Amino acid sequence: MANEVLKRLDTAKTQWYHFTAVVIAGMGFFTDAYDLFCISLVTKLLGRIYYTIPGSSTPGSLPPNVAAAVNGVAFCGTLAGQLFFGWLGDKMGRKCVYGITLLLMVVSSVASGLSFSSTPSTVMGTLCFFRFWLGFGIGGDYPLSATIMSEYANKKTRGAFIAAVFAMQGFGILAGGIFTIIVSAIFNAVHHSPAYQVDPTGSLPPEADYVWRIILMFGALPALATYYWRMKMPETARYTALVAKNAQQAAADMAKVLQVKITEEPENTEQVRPSKDYGFFSREFFQKHGWHLVGTSVCWFLLDIAFYSQNLFQKDIFTAINWIPKAKTMSAMEEVFRIARAQTIIAFLGTVPGYWFTVFLIDRIGRFYIQIVGFLAMFVFMLGLAFPYHHWTKPGNHIGFLVMYGFTFFFANFGPNSTTFVVPAEIFPARLRSTCHGISAAAGKAGAIIGSFGFLYAAQNQNPALTDHGYPPGIGVRNSLFFLAGCNLLGAGVTLLVPDSRGKSLEEMSGENDDEDVEIETIPSKTATSV
Repeated sequence: MANEVLKRLDTAKTQWYHFTAVVIAGMGFFTDAYDLFCISLVTKLLGRIYYTIPGSSTPGSLPPNVAAAVNGVAFCGTLAGQLFFGWLGDKMGRKCVYGITLLLMVVSSVASGLSFSSTPSTVMGTLCFFRFWLGFGIGGDYPLSATIMSEYANKKTRGAFIAAVFAMQGFGILAGGIFTIIVSAIFNAVHHSPAYQVDPTGSLPPEADYVWRIILMFGALPALATYYWRMKMPETARYTALVAKNAQQAAADMAKVLQVKITEEPENTEQVRPSKDYGFFSREFFQKHGWHLVGTSVCWFLLDIAFYSQNLFQKDIFTAINWIPKAKTMSAMEEVFRIARAQTIIAFLGTVPGYWFTVFLIDRIGRFYIQIVGFLAMFVFMLGLAFPYHHWTKPGNHIGFLVMYGFTFFFANFGPNSTTFVVPAEIFPARLRSTCHGISAAAGKAGAIIGSFGFLYAAQNQNPALTDHGYPPGIGVRNSLFFLAGCNLLGAGVTLLVPDSRGKSLEEMSGENDDEDVEIETIPSKTATSV
Protein backbone atom coordinates (compact mmCIF):
# COMPACT_ATOMS: atom_id res chain seq x y z
CA MET A 1 0.00 0.00 0.00
CA ALA A 2 1.77 3.06 -1.32
CA ASN A 3 0.07 5.91 0.50
CA GLU A 4 2.06 8.79 1.87
CA VAL A 5 1.61 7.93 5.55
CA LEU A 6 3.24 4.52 5.18
CA LYS A 7 6.02 5.92 3.01
CA ARG A 8 6.83 8.55 5.59
CA LEU A 9 6.86 5.97 8.39
CA ASP A 10 9.29 3.78 6.44
CA THR A 11 11.64 6.63 5.60
CA ALA A 12 11.36 8.76 8.75
CA LYS A 13 14.66 9.61 10.38
CA THR A 14 15.40 8.05 13.74
CA GLN A 15 14.07 10.56 16.26
CA TRP A 16 13.78 11.04 19.99
CA TYR A 17 10.28 9.54 20.01
CA HIS A 18 11.63 6.22 18.75
CA PHE A 19 13.85 6.00 21.81
CA THR A 20 11.00 7.12 24.05
CA ALA A 21 8.82 4.34 22.64
CA VAL A 22 11.58 1.81 23.34
CA VAL A 23 11.70 2.87 27.00
CA ILE A 24 7.91 2.94 27.42
CA ALA A 25 7.42 -0.47 25.82
CA GLY A 26 10.67 -1.84 27.20
CA MET A 27 9.81 -1.15 30.83
CA GLY A 28 6.94 -3.58 30.39
CA PHE A 29 9.45 -6.23 29.38
CA PHE A 30 11.74 -5.24 32.23
CA THR A 31 8.83 -6.01 34.55
CA ASP A 32 7.93 -9.17 32.60
CA ALA A 33 11.39 -10.66 33.03
CA TYR A 34 11.72 -9.55 36.64
CA ASP A 35 8.38 -11.11 37.57
CA LEU A 36 8.80 -14.34 35.59
CA PHE A 37 12.32 -15.13 36.80
CA CYS A 38 12.41 -13.74 40.36
CA ILE A 39 10.32 -16.69 41.52
CA SER A 40 13.30 -18.98 40.89
CA LEU A 41 15.28 -16.94 43.42
CA VAL A 42 12.84 -17.57 46.27
CA THR A 43 11.49 -21.11 45.74
CA LYS A 44 14.18 -22.59 47.98
CA LEU A 45 13.22 -20.08 50.68
CA LEU A 46 9.52 -20.94 50.29
CA GLY A 47 10.39 -24.59 50.83
CA ARG A 48 12.27 -23.79 54.04
CA ILE A 49 9.51 -21.56 55.43
CA TYR A 50 6.47 -23.70 54.66
CA TYR A 51 7.68 -27.29 54.24
CA THR A 52 10.49 -27.89 56.73
CA ILE A 53 9.85 -31.05 58.76
CA PRO A 54 10.91 -30.70 62.42
CA GLY A 55 13.83 -32.97 63.19
CA SER A 56 14.78 -33.48 59.53
CA SER A 57 18.48 -33.50 58.66
CA THR A 58 17.85 -31.26 55.66
CA PRO A 59 15.80 -28.05 55.27
CA GLY A 60 12.38 -28.24 53.68
CA SER A 61 11.76 -27.99 49.96
CA LEU A 62 8.64 -27.49 47.89
CA PRO A 63 6.85 -30.77 47.05
CA PRO A 64 7.09 -31.68 43.35
CA ASN A 65 3.54 -30.67 42.48
CA VAL A 66 3.82 -27.37 44.38
CA ALA A 67 7.22 -26.54 42.85
CA ALA A 68 5.87 -27.25 39.37
CA ALA A 69 2.83 -25.07 39.97
CA VAL A 70 4.75 -22.14 41.51
CA ASN A 71 7.33 -22.15 38.70
CA GLY A 72 4.96 -22.83 35.83
CA VAL A 73 1.58 -21.26 36.57
CA ALA A 74 2.69 -17.80 35.40
CA PHE A 75 3.54 -19.32 32.01
CA CYS A 76 0.04 -20.76 31.75
CA GLY A 77 -1.34 -17.27 32.33
CA THR A 78 1.15 -15.81 29.87
CA LEU A 79 0.07 -18.24 27.15
CA ALA A 80 -3.59 -17.33 27.66
CA GLY A 81 -2.79 -13.61 27.74
CA GLN A 82 -0.78 -13.76 24.53
CA LEU A 83 -3.66 -15.35 22.64
CA PHE A 84 -6.37 -13.11 24.13
CA PHE A 85 -4.63 -9.74 24.01
CA GLY A 86 -3.04 -10.56 20.64
CA TRP A 87 -6.51 -11.03 19.19
CA LEU A 88 -7.91 -8.03 21.07
CA GLY A 89 -5.08 -5.80 19.83
CA ASP A 90 -6.19 -6.40 16.25
CA LYS A 91 -9.88 -5.97 17.02
CA MET A 92 -9.81 -2.88 19.26
CA GLY A 93 -6.44 -1.33 18.49
CA ARG A 94 -3.02 -1.55 20.12
CA LYS A 95 -3.35 1.53 22.34
CA CYS A 96 -6.80 0.63 23.63
CA VAL A 97 -5.64 -2.48 25.50
CA TYR A 98 -2.00 -1.52 26.14
CA GLY A 99 -2.65 0.05 29.53
CA ILE A 100 -4.84 -2.84 30.70
CA THR A 101 -1.96 -5.30 30.53
CA LEU A 102 0.30 -3.02 32.55
CA LEU A 103 -2.27 -2.46 35.31
CA LEU A 104 -2.88 -6.18 35.51
CA MET A 105 0.84 -6.76 36.03
CA VAL A 106 1.06 -4.10 38.74
CA VAL A 107 -1.94 -5.36 40.73
CA SER A 108 -0.94 -9.01 40.43
CA SER A 109 2.69 -8.34 41.43
CA VAL A 110 1.58 -6.65 44.62
CA ALA A 111 -1.07 -9.29 45.32
CA SER A 112 1.50 -12.10 44.86
CA GLY A 113 3.49 -10.71 47.75
CA LEU A 114 0.37 -10.46 49.92
CA SER A 115 -0.47 -14.16 49.78
CA PHE A 116 -1.33 -14.49 53.48
CA SER A 117 -2.95 -17.51 55.09
CA SER A 118 -2.58 -19.91 57.98
CA THR A 119 -1.59 -23.04 56.03
CA PRO A 120 1.16 -23.70 53.46
CA SER A 121 -1.29 -25.09 50.90
CA THR A 122 -3.44 -21.95 51.03
CA VAL A 123 -0.44 -19.62 50.78
CA MET A 124 0.84 -21.51 47.74
CA GLY A 125 -2.66 -21.64 46.27
CA THR A 126 -3.19 -17.88 46.51
CA LEU A 127 0.36 -17.26 45.25
CA CYS A 128 -0.33 -19.42 42.20
CA PHE A 129 -3.69 -17.70 41.63
CA PHE A 130 -2.16 -14.23 41.52
CA ARG A 131 0.84 -15.38 39.48
CA PHE A 132 -1.52 -16.78 36.85
CA TRP A 133 -3.09 -13.33 36.43
CA LEU A 134 0.34 -11.76 36.54
CA GLY A 135 1.26 -14.01 33.63
CA PHE A 136 -1.98 -13.10 31.85
CA GLY A 137 -0.98 -9.43 31.89
CA ILE A 138 2.60 -10.24 30.88
CA GLY A 139 1.25 -12.28 27.98
CA GLY A 140 -0.55 -9.27 26.57
CA ASP A 141 2.63 -7.24 26.60
CA TYR A 142 4.34 -9.55 24.07
CA PRO A 143 2.20 -9.01 20.95
CA LEU A 144 1.24 -5.43 21.79
CA SER A 145 4.75 -4.10 22.50
CA ALA A 146 6.27 -5.86 19.50
CA THR A 147 3.53 -4.71 17.14
CA ILE A 148 3.52 -1.12 18.40
CA MET A 149 7.28 -0.81 18.03
CA SER A 150 7.33 -2.40 14.57
CA GLU A 151 4.58 -0.06 13.35
CA TYR A 152 6.31 3.07 14.68
CA ALA A 153 9.80 2.26 13.40
CA ASN A 154 11.30 2.95 9.97
CA LYS A 155 12.39 0.01 7.87
CA LYS A 156 16.10 0.77 8.19
CA THR A 157 16.32 0.43 11.98
CA ARG A 158 13.08 -1.42 12.76
CA GLY A 159 14.78 -4.63 13.86
CA ALA A 160 17.07 -2.81 16.28
CA PHE A 161 14.19 -0.97 17.94
CA ILE A 162 12.02 -4.07 18.36
CA ALA A 163 15.02 -5.99 19.68
CA ALA A 164 15.83 -3.12 22.08
CA VAL A 165 12.35 -3.42 23.60
CA PHE A 166 12.91 -7.12 24.13
CA ALA A 167 16.45 -6.54 25.41
CA MET A 168 14.97 -4.87 28.48
CA GLN A 169 14.28 -8.44 29.60
CA GLY A 170 17.99 -8.81 30.27
CA PHE A 171 17.99 -5.81 32.58
CA GLY A 172 14.89 -7.20 34.30
CA ILE A 173 16.64 -10.51 35.01
CA LEU A 174 19.75 -8.65 36.17
CA ALA A 175 17.71 -6.33 38.39
CA GLY A 176 15.94 -9.28 39.98
CA GLY A 177 19.26 -10.81 40.96
CA ILE A 178 20.76 -7.55 42.22
CA PHE A 179 17.68 -6.61 44.24
CA THR A 180 17.55 -10.08 45.80
CA ILE A 181 21.24 -9.86 46.72
CA ILE A 182 20.61 -6.51 48.43
CA VAL A 183 17.50 -7.63 50.33
CA SER A 184 19.00 -10.95 51.48
CA ALA A 185 22.26 -9.26 52.52
CA ILE A 186 20.40 -6.65 54.58
CA PHE A 187 18.22 -9.24 56.30
CA ASN A 188 21.23 -11.47 56.96
CA ALA A 189 23.15 -8.55 58.51
CA VAL A 190 20.24 -7.53 60.72
CA HIS A 191 19.05 -11.05 61.58
CA HIS A 192 22.22 -13.10 61.27
CA SER A 193 21.53 -16.81 61.57
CA PRO A 194 23.62 -20.03 61.65
CA ALA A 195 23.62 -22.84 59.10
CA TYR A 196 20.77 -25.36 59.17
CA GLN A 197 23.03 -28.20 60.31
CA VAL A 198 24.16 -26.11 63.29
CA ASP A 199 20.74 -24.82 64.37
CA PRO A 200 17.75 -25.89 62.24
CA THR A 201 15.35 -23.50 63.95
CA GLY A 202 17.72 -20.55 64.19
CA SER A 203 18.74 -20.82 60.53
CA LEU A 204 15.31 -19.52 59.53
CA PRO A 205 14.41 -16.30 61.39
CA PRO A 206 10.69 -15.36 61.35
CA GLU A 207 11.55 -12.22 59.35
CA ALA A 208 12.52 -14.43 56.38
CA ASP A 209 8.84 -14.54 55.44
CA TYR A 210 9.06 -10.86 54.46
CA VAL A 211 11.98 -11.43 52.08
CA TRP A 212 10.19 -13.31 49.30
CA ARG A 213 7.19 -10.99 49.54
CA ILE A 214 9.32 -7.86 49.14
CA ILE A 215 11.16 -9.38 46.17
CA LEU A 216 7.93 -10.32 44.36
CA MET A 217 6.19 -6.98 45.00
CA PHE A 218 9.13 -4.86 43.85
CA GLY A 219 8.37 -5.79 40.24
CA ALA A 220 5.29 -3.55 40.28
CA LEU A 221 7.27 -0.31 40.60
CA PRO A 222 8.88 0.03 37.13
CA ALA A 223 5.62 -0.92 35.41
CA LEU A 224 3.63 1.59 37.44
CA ALA A 225 6.17 4.31 36.63
CA THR A 226 5.48 4.04 32.89
CA TYR A 227 1.67 3.72 32.99
CA TYR A 228 1.03 7.42 32.36
CA TRP A 229 3.32 7.48 29.33
CA ARG A 230 1.67 4.42 27.83
CA MET A 231 -1.67 6.16 28.04
CA LYS A 232 -0.21 9.19 26.22
CA MET A 233 0.96 7.14 23.21
CA PRO A 234 -1.33 7.57 20.18
CA GLU A 235 -2.58 4.62 18.18
CA THR A 236 -0.03 3.47 15.61
CA ALA A 237 -0.47 5.13 12.21
CA ARG A 238 -0.35 1.78 10.43
CA TYR A 239 -3.27 0.39 12.43
CA THR A 240 -5.27 3.57 11.95
CA ALA A 241 -4.60 3.72 8.20
CA LEU A 242 -4.75 0.03 7.28
CA VAL A 243 -7.21 -1.48 9.77
CA ALA A 244 -9.35 1.43 11.00
CA LYS A 245 -9.05 2.93 7.48
CA ASN A 246 -8.73 6.50 8.72
CA ALA A 247 -5.74 7.93 6.86
CA GLN A 248 -6.43 11.49 8.01
CA GLN A 249 -6.24 10.48 11.69
CA ALA A 250 -3.14 8.39 10.97
CA ALA A 251 -1.44 11.43 9.45
CA ALA A 252 -2.40 13.58 12.44
CA ASP A 253 -1.11 10.99 14.93
CA MET A 254 2.14 10.61 13.03
CA ALA A 255 2.64 14.36 12.99
CA LYS A 256 2.38 14.48 16.78
CA VAL A 257 5.13 11.98 17.51
CA LEU A 258 7.46 11.89 14.48
CA GLN A 259 7.84 15.62 13.79
CA VAL A 260 6.29 15.26 10.33
CA LYS A 261 3.35 17.23 8.96
CA ILE A 262 1.16 15.92 6.16
CA THR A 263 -0.91 18.63 4.53
CA GLU A 264 -4.01 18.17 2.39
CA GLU A 265 -3.92 19.26 -1.28
CA PRO A 266 -7.51 18.84 -2.50
CA GLU A 267 -6.71 19.82 -6.07
CA ASN A 268 -4.53 16.76 -6.63
CA THR A 269 -5.43 13.11 -6.29
CA GLU A 270 -3.51 9.93 -5.97
CA GLN A 271 -4.47 6.31 -6.14
CA VAL A 272 -4.33 4.35 -2.89
CA ARG A 273 -4.70 0.62 -2.66
CA PRO A 274 -6.63 -0.53 0.40
CA SER A 275 -5.31 -3.54 2.22
CA LYS A 276 -6.91 -6.87 1.42
CA ASP A 277 -9.43 -8.02 3.97
CA TYR A 278 -8.91 -11.77 4.03
CA GLY A 279 -9.31 -13.22 7.51
CA PHE A 280 -7.13 -15.45 9.65
CA PHE A 281 -9.01 -18.64 8.76
CA SER A 282 -9.13 -17.88 5.05
CA ARG A 283 -7.42 -19.94 2.36
CA GLU A 284 -5.52 -16.87 1.19
CA PHE A 285 -3.95 -16.30 4.60
CA PHE A 286 -2.72 -19.87 4.84
CA GLN A 287 -1.42 -19.78 1.28
CA LYS A 288 0.54 -16.60 1.92
CA HIS A 289 1.50 -16.94 5.59
CA GLY A 290 0.64 -20.43 6.80
CA TRP A 291 4.20 -21.78 6.70
CA HIS A 292 5.52 -18.52 8.11
CA LEU A 293 3.26 -18.93 11.15
CA VAL A 294 4.34 -22.54 11.54
CA GLY A 295 7.98 -21.46 11.37
CA THR A 296 7.71 -18.61 13.89
CA SER A 297 5.63 -20.72 16.29
CA VAL A 298 7.73 -23.90 16.22
CA CYS A 299 11.03 -22.00 16.49
CA TRP A 300 9.76 -20.11 19.53
CA PHE A 301 8.38 -23.35 21.04
CA LEU A 302 11.70 -25.18 20.72
CA LEU A 303 13.74 -22.22 21.92
CA ASP A 304 11.68 -21.73 25.09
CA ILE A 305 11.94 -25.37 26.13
CA ALA A 306 15.69 -24.89 26.40
CA PHE A 307 15.77 -21.24 27.47
CA TYR A 308 13.34 -21.48 30.38
CA SER A 309 14.68 -24.83 31.55
CA GLN A 310 18.08 -23.20 31.92
CA ASN A 311 16.84 -19.94 33.43
CA LEU A 312 14.34 -21.22 35.99
CA PHE A 313 16.50 -24.06 37.27
CA GLN A 314 19.94 -22.48 37.35
CA LYS A 315 19.93 -23.01 41.11
CA ASP A 316 19.44 -26.78 40.67
CA ILE A 317 22.17 -27.02 38.04
CA PHE A 318 24.60 -24.99 40.16
CA THR A 319 23.86 -27.19 43.17
CA ALA A 320 24.37 -30.31 41.06
CA ILE A 321 27.88 -29.20 40.04
CA ASN A 322 28.60 -28.14 43.65
CA TRP A 323 29.00 -24.43 42.82
CA ILE A 324 26.30 -23.64 45.40
CA PRO A 325 26.86 -25.59 48.65
CA LYS A 326 24.36 -28.09 50.00
CA ALA A 327 21.34 -26.44 51.59
CA LYS A 328 22.00 -27.81 55.08
CA THR A 329 25.39 -26.05 55.21
CA MET A 330 23.76 -22.62 54.84
CA SER A 331 21.18 -20.48 56.56
CA ALA A 332 18.05 -19.48 54.66
CA MET A 333 19.32 -15.97 53.85
CA GLU A 334 22.75 -17.20 52.78
CA GLU A 335 21.13 -19.65 50.36
CA VAL A 336 18.99 -16.90 48.80
CA PHE A 337 22.08 -14.68 48.53
CA ARG A 338 24.19 -17.35 46.81
CA ILE A 339 21.44 -18.31 44.34
CA ALA A 340 20.88 -14.65 43.43
CA ARG A 341 24.61 -14.02 43.06
CA ALA A 342 25.01 -16.96 40.69
CA GLN A 343 22.06 -15.84 38.54
CA THR A 344 23.33 -12.26 38.48
CA ILE A 345 26.78 -13.35 37.28
CA ILE A 346 25.25 -15.39 34.44
CA ALA A 347 22.93 -12.50 33.49
CA PHE A 348 25.76 -9.97 33.54
CA LEU A 349 28.24 -12.06 31.55
CA GLY A 350 25.96 -13.85 29.11
CA THR A 351 22.33 -12.78 29.08
CA VAL A 352 22.52 -8.97 28.85
CA PRO A 353 25.42 -8.78 26.33
CA GLY A 354 23.65 -11.23 24.04
CA TYR A 355 20.52 -9.08 23.84
CA TRP A 356 22.48 -5.96 22.91
CA PHE A 357 24.66 -7.69 20.34
CA THR A 358 21.36 -8.46 18.60
CA VAL A 359 20.23 -4.83 18.85
CA PHE A 360 23.42 -3.54 17.21
CA LEU A 361 23.71 -6.22 14.50
CA ILE A 362 20.21 -7.34 13.55
CA ASP A 363 19.78 -4.74 10.81
CA ARG A 364 23.27 -5.40 9.50
CA ILE A 365 23.44 -9.18 9.21
CA GLY A 366 19.71 -10.01 9.29
CA ARG A 367 17.30 -12.01 11.41
CA PHE A 368 17.82 -15.32 9.64
CA TYR A 369 21.57 -15.60 10.23
CA ILE A 370 21.37 -14.47 13.85
CA GLN A 371 18.68 -17.05 14.57
CA ILE A 372 20.23 -20.04 12.85
CA VAL A 373 23.74 -19.35 14.18
CA GLY A 374 22.31 -18.84 17.68
CA PHE A 375 20.49 -22.17 17.61
CA LEU A 376 23.59 -23.99 16.34
CA ALA A 377 25.86 -22.31 18.91
CA MET A 378 23.50 -23.28 21.75
CA PHE A 379 23.52 -26.84 20.41
CA VAL A 380 27.34 -26.94 20.45
CA PHE A 381 27.74 -25.40 23.91
CA MET A 382 25.10 -27.64 25.47
CA LEU A 383 26.94 -30.66 24.08
CA GLY A 384 30.08 -29.15 25.58
CA LEU A 385 28.33 -29.15 28.96
CA ALA A 386 26.74 -32.58 28.59
CA PHE A 387 29.52 -34.82 27.23
CA PRO A 388 32.11 -34.02 29.97
CA TYR A 389 29.39 -33.36 32.58
CA HIS A 390 31.10 -35.38 35.32
CA HIS A 391 34.27 -33.36 34.74
CA TRP A 392 32.36 -30.15 35.50
CA THR A 393 31.09 -31.53 38.82
CA LYS A 394 34.61 -31.96 40.22
CA PRO A 395 36.13 -29.27 42.48
CA GLY A 396 38.03 -26.58 40.62
CA ASN A 397 36.10 -26.92 37.37
CA HIS A 398 33.23 -24.60 38.19
CA ILE A 399 34.68 -21.61 36.34
CA GLY A 400 34.90 -23.59 33.11
CA PHE A 401 31.30 -24.71 33.50
CA LEU A 402 30.23 -21.14 34.22
CA VAL A 403 31.91 -19.89 31.03
CA MET A 404 30.29 -22.58 28.87
CA TYR A 405 26.93 -22.08 30.53
CA GLY A 406 27.20 -18.31 30.05
CA PHE A 407 27.86 -18.79 26.33
CA THR A 408 24.62 -20.75 25.93
CA PHE A 409 22.75 -17.72 27.32
CA PHE A 410 24.77 -15.33 25.19
CA PHE A 411 23.85 -17.15 21.97
CA ALA A 412 20.26 -17.62 23.09
CA ASN A 413 19.90 -13.86 23.31
CA PHE A 414 22.25 -13.04 20.43
CA GLY A 415 20.11 -15.52 18.57
CA PRO A 416 16.63 -17.05 18.64
CA ASN A 417 15.40 -15.61 21.93
CA SER A 418 15.52 -12.15 20.33
CA THR A 419 14.67 -12.97 16.73
CA THR A 420 11.63 -15.11 17.56
CA PHE A 421 10.20 -11.98 19.18
CA VAL A 422 11.13 -9.62 16.34
CA VAL A 423 10.13 -11.51 13.20
CA PRO A 424 6.41 -12.22 13.93
CA ALA A 425 5.90 -8.46 14.35
CA GLU A 426 7.18 -7.85 10.80
CA ILE A 427 5.90 -10.49 8.39
CA PHE A 428 2.10 -10.62 8.90
CA PRO A 429 -0.64 -8.21 7.69
CA ALA A 430 -1.51 -5.26 9.93
CA ARG A 431 -5.02 -6.49 10.75
CA LEU A 432 -3.63 -9.89 11.86
CA ARG A 433 -0.17 -8.83 13.09
CA SER A 434 -0.93 -8.79 16.80
CA THR A 435 -2.92 -12.04 16.59
CA CYS A 436 -0.14 -13.90 14.76
CA HIS A 437 2.51 -12.57 17.12
CA GLY A 438 0.36 -13.71 20.04
CA ILE A 439 0.02 -17.19 18.55
CA SER A 440 3.76 -17.46 17.94
CA ALA A 441 4.51 -16.24 21.47
CA ALA A 442 1.92 -18.61 22.96
CA ALA A 443 3.64 -21.51 21.22
CA GLY A 444 6.83 -20.34 22.90
CA LYS A 445 5.16 -20.30 26.29
CA ALA A 446 3.89 -23.83 25.67
CA GLY A 447 7.57 -24.72 25.35
CA ALA A 448 8.32 -22.79 28.53
CA ILE A 449 5.63 -24.77 30.36
CA ILE A 450 7.22 -28.01 29.19
CA GLY A 451 10.60 -26.69 30.30
CA SER A 452 9.41 -25.47 33.69
CA PHE A 453 7.30 -28.50 34.58
CA GLY A 454 9.35 -31.15 32.81
CA PHE A 455 12.86 -30.14 33.86
CA LEU A 456 11.89 -30.43 37.55
CA TYR A 457 11.37 -34.13 37.06
CA ALA A 458 13.71 -34.92 34.17
CA ALA A 459 16.82 -33.49 35.87
CA GLN A 460 16.42 -35.68 38.96
CA ASN A 461 19.17 -38.21 39.57
CA GLN A 462 18.67 -41.65 38.04
CA ASN A 463 19.53 -43.17 41.43
CA PRO A 464 16.34 -43.11 43.59
CA ALA A 465 18.45 -42.58 46.72
CA LEU A 466 19.87 -39.32 45.35
CA THR A 467 16.70 -37.59 44.15
CA ASP A 468 15.26 -34.54 45.89
CA HIS A 469 12.66 -35.30 48.53
CA GLY A 470 9.35 -36.36 46.97
CA TYR A 471 10.63 -36.69 43.41
CA PRO A 472 10.79 -39.89 41.35
CA PRO A 473 14.05 -40.74 39.54
CA GLY A 474 14.64 -38.78 36.34
CA ILE A 475 17.11 -38.93 33.48
CA GLY A 476 19.64 -36.68 35.24
CA VAL A 477 21.04 -33.24 34.39
CA ARG A 478 23.48 -34.65 31.82
CA ASN A 479 20.80 -36.40 29.75
CA SER A 480 18.51 -33.39 30.13
CA LEU A 481 21.22 -31.23 28.54
CA PHE A 482 21.43 -33.68 25.62
CA PHE A 483 17.66 -33.33 25.14
CA LEU A 484 17.85 -29.53 25.21
CA ALA A 485 20.71 -29.61 22.70
CA GLY A 486 18.47 -31.63 20.39
CA CYS A 487 15.73 -28.99 20.66
CA ASN A 488 18.22 -26.35 19.52
CA LEU A 489 19.36 -28.39 16.53
CA LEU A 490 15.75 -28.92 15.45
CA GLY A 491 15.12 -25.18 15.89
CA ALA A 492 17.94 -24.41 13.46
CA GLY A 493 16.24 -26.59 10.86
CA VAL A 494 12.80 -25.02 11.31
CA THR A 495 14.35 -21.56 10.91
CA LEU A 496 14.46 -22.28 7.17
CA LEU A 497 10.67 -21.68 7.09
CA VAL A 498 11.03 -18.09 8.33
CA PRO A 499 11.78 -15.23 5.89
CA ASP A 500 14.31 -12.51 6.62
CA SER A 501 12.66 -9.08 6.81
CA ARG A 502 15.84 -6.99 6.93
CA GLY A 503 15.53 -3.74 4.95
CA LYS A 504 11.96 -4.37 3.80
CA SER A 505 8.81 -2.50 4.74
CA LEU A 506 6.08 -4.19 6.73
CA GLU A 507 3.79 -4.00 3.71
CA GLU A 508 6.35 -5.72 1.48
CA MET A 509 6.73 -8.57 3.99
CA SER A 510 3.01 -8.97 4.63
CA GLY A 511 2.01 -8.78 0.96
CA GLU A 512 -0.15 -5.70 1.51
CA ASN A 513 1.60 -4.08 -1.48
CA ASP A 514 0.55 -6.85 -3.87
CA ASP A 515 -1.15 -5.51 -6.98
CA GLU A 516 -3.38 -8.39 -7.92
CA ASP A 517 -7.11 -8.43 -7.16
CA VAL A 518 -7.09 -5.06 -5.43
CA GLU A 519 -9.61 -2.41 -6.29
CA ILE A 520 -8.22 1.11 -6.57
CA GLU A 521 -9.94 4.11 -5.03
CA THR A 522 -9.17 7.79 -5.52
CA ILE A 523 -8.61 10.08 -2.54
CA PRO A 524 -7.10 13.54 -2.01
CA SER A 525 -3.34 13.37 -2.08
CA LYS A 526 -1.14 14.53 0.76
CA THR A 527 2.31 16.00 0.60
CA ALA A 528 4.77 15.43 3.43
CA THR A 529 6.76 18.30 4.76
CA SER A 530 9.06 18.60 7.71
CA VAL A 531 8.00 20.63 10.69
